[in-house]
Amino acid sequence: MKRAVIGCVVAVTCATTAFAALSTAEQKRLSEAATVISELRSTPEKGVPEDLWNKAECVSVIPSLKKAALGIGGEYGRGVMSCRTGDGWSAPLFLQLAKGSWGLQLGAEEVDLVLLAMNRRGIEKLLDNNVTLGAGASVAAGPVGRTANASTDIAMSAEMLAYSRARGVFAGIDISGGVLRPDKDANTDAYGANVSPRDVVFTKNVKPPEAARDFLATLSKQALATSGRK
Repeated sequence: MKRAVIGCVVAVTCATTAFAALSTAEQKRLSEAATVISELRSTPEKGVPEDLWNKAECVSVIPSLKKAALGIGGEYGRGVMSCRTGDGWSAPLFLQLAKGSWGLQLGAEEVDLVLLAMNRRGIEKLLDNNVTLGAGASVAAGPVGRTANASTDIAMSAEMLAYSRARGVFAGIDISGGVLRPDKDANTDAYGANVSPRDVVFTKNVKPPEAARDFLATLSKQALATSGRK
């Protein structure tokens, strides 16, 4: 009997530990996402207008989105998303983005991508496993700069606004046609197979992995800095 009880305890302990065992690549993804947000918000005159940042319900970051093309091209990246929880930010949900492109293209490039979800509709579609940007969820190139006109019809009506950074410069970007979905394997590593994407971003019951500390702290820091400038 004792052996059976000990065996169950060991099994549960091992399973719980496994759920929080992020890979090196997943930890790097969180670290790079924190850096992108910090640099994006450090120069408001060249980044996201503050009123849009304040209105965004969720922030997604896909660092080092890979873009390569030779006649027929494609883009693929992995990132993370966190949503506002009233007094803070949710545990990060791991994401994947894939996009096909055709045309006369040559070369290879890596860009950092930031998506602001302006309402819950786009996020609900994403959490249903995948969403095609521009079709399943409206997406627009986000206006840039502190004094940018963020009240244009396209910015106000879009469910998501997209920003990219290449060579240190942020700009709005059109990523229509990209397919965005939760990264099932990474989320299982972080939270276990029984925790749904909705649990992660819409409840306060899911504990973020230790590796997410800097990413969440950066989001909170930027929120405090923004409110302090009002």
